[in-house]
Amino acid sequence: MANSATTAARGVSKAPAKPVYTEGYKRLVLTLLVAAYTFNFVDRTIIAAIGQAIKVDLKITDTQLGLLGGLYFALLYTFLGIPLARFAERFSRVNIISGAIVIWSAFTALCGTAGSFAMLGLYRFGVGVGEAGLSPPAHSLISDYYAPKQRASALSVYSFGIPLGTMIGAVLGGYLAQNFSWRIAFFIVGLPGVIIAILIKLLIKEPPRGHSEPEARPALAEDVVPDEPAKPAPTLAREFREMGAVIATLFGNWPVLNIVLGVTLVSFAGYGGGQFIQPYFIRTFHMNYAQVGLMVGLIAGASQGIGTLAGGFLTDKLSRFGARWYALVPAIGITAAYPFLVGVFNAPTPLMAGLFLMLPGLFSYTYLGPSFGVVQNMVPTHRRATATAVLFFFLNLIALGGGPPITGMVIDHLAAFHFAHPDLPGMWAAVQGMFGAHPADFQHACPGGVAPKTAGAAAAASCHGALVLATRQGEILAYGVGLWAALHYLIASFGLKTAMAKARAARGEAD
Repeated sequence: MANSATTAARGVSKAPAKPVYTEGYKRLVLTLLVAAYTFNFVDRTIIAAIGQAIKVDLKITDTQLGLLGGLYFALLYTFLGIPLARFAERFSRVNIISGAIVIWSAFTALCGTAGSFAMLGLYRFGVGVGEAGLSPPAHSLISDYYAPKQRASALSVYSFGIPLGTMIGAVLGGYLAQNFSWRIAFFIVGLPGVIIAILIKLLIKEPPRGHSEPEARPALAEDVVPDEPAKPAPTLAREFREMGAVIATLFGNWPVLNIVLGVTLVSFAGYGGGQFIQPYFIRTFHMNYAQVGLMVGLIAGASQGIGTLAGGFLTDKLSRFGARWYALVPAIGITAAYPFLVGVFNAPTPLMAGLFLMLPGLFSYTYLGPSFGVVQNMVPTHRRATATAVLFFFLNLIALGGGPPITGMVIDHLAAFHFAHPDLPGMWAAVQGMFGAHPADFQHACPGGVAPKTAGAAAAASCHGALVLATRQGEILAYGVGLWAALHYLIASFGLKTAMAKARAARGEAD
C-alpha cells in the first residue's frame, strides 16, 4: 500500500494525522472501482443489447422494453441511493460496495429465469437495489484518495466504466443472444461480478475522511493508523439537516444547479437513445444480434471511452485558466456531437452509420468527469457520498427512469401514426399527429413489432416500415434533448469560478 521503509529508519518522531498512499496503490484502488462500475453498467444496460430478442420472445411493446431498461431499474436504485450514502458517511464504504455488487450480480443472473414481463420487471427492481450501493461511496473514496485538482481526472477514469461496461454488454450480450439466448446472456454477465466484490473487500483500505485535502506535510501511510474523529450519534433531525445542506448546495447555487440540470438532461438523452440504438440497427439493416453488438459496442464504446477520459483530463488542464471550463467543455462537446447522431439515423447503409457513430461519444461523453468533479469539490468531505446520491437521485429518476420508457412510448406512438398514415413519413407531420394515434392498434396488428406469419407480405412490410421510421425519428428526438443540456452547461459557466472558490474557502482549503 505504501513504501516499505520503516518509520524508525526515517527518524519520524511524531506521526501527523493523515497518511498518503502511494500512486501505485491509488491506481489499484481506482482500477478495482472502475472494474466494479464496468460490471455495474454491463448489468444495467444489457437490456439494450438483447432487448429486441426479449421484445419478440415476450411480445412486448417498446414502452415496456423502456420500462425494463429504465424505470423498473431506476426506481429503487434512486430511492435507496440516499440512505445507503448516509450509511457510507459513517461506516465502511468498502463493505457497502462489496455487498452491493453481490446483490446486483445475483439479481442479474435471476433475470435469465423470468418467464414473463412482470417477473423480469421484478428482477430488474432487484438489480437496482444492488447497484444503488456503488457510486455514492465510490465517489467519496476517490475524493479521499485524490486531491481537489485531480478529481475531475480521477472521476473521469472511474466513469470510464460507463462506456466500457456498455461496450462489453453490447458485444457479449449480442453474441450470447445470437448464439444461445437472451436468458443465457443474463446468466453469463451476472455472476462474474462476485469476483470483483471479493477483490475490493480484500484489497481496498478505508482512507481517513478528507485525507487528500491540502495540508502542510502529510505522512506516509504506514506512519499512522487512521483515527477519524468520533461522529455524533445519528438522529433523524441530524440526517435531514445534512440532506438539506447538500440539497442547498446542489439546487440553491445557480451555476451548480445548471450543472445538475445539464448532466440530467444529457443523461436522459443518452439513456433514452441508447436503449434503442441497437434495436434500430437490427430493425433497419436486418443485422443479427452479434453483428450489431460488435459494431455498436466497439465503435460507440471506444469513442465514448476516449471522450470520458479526455473530458476529465482536458478539464483539469483548462481549469488553470478558470473554473468555467468545468462547464464549457461539456457544453461544447455535447453540441458538437448532435449533428453526427443525426447522421447515424439518416445513413443509408450500416457502414456509413458506423462511421458517423465513431464521433458522438468522443464529444458528448466529455461531460462526465467535469460534472462529477464540480459536485465533489462543492461539498465538505463528510457529505461527498451524500452529494453523489442526491445528484444520482435526481439524475436517475428523471434520466434513467424516464429516458428509456419515454423514448419507447414516443416510438410506439410514432409507429402507430406511420402504420395508420404511410403517406406522411415526415418528422413534423409525425410529431404533430403521433399522440392522436393508438399504439394498441399497432401492437394488435404487429405484436412485438412484427406482423403475424399468417398476415401476408404486405402486412409484414407495413409493420416493418412503420417501426423502422418510428425508431429513426424517436432516436433523433431523444438525442435532441442533449442540446437543451448544453444550454444549461453554458449558463453554468457564468459564475462557476466564484461558486467553487467560495466552497474551497468554506472548507478552509488553500488554492
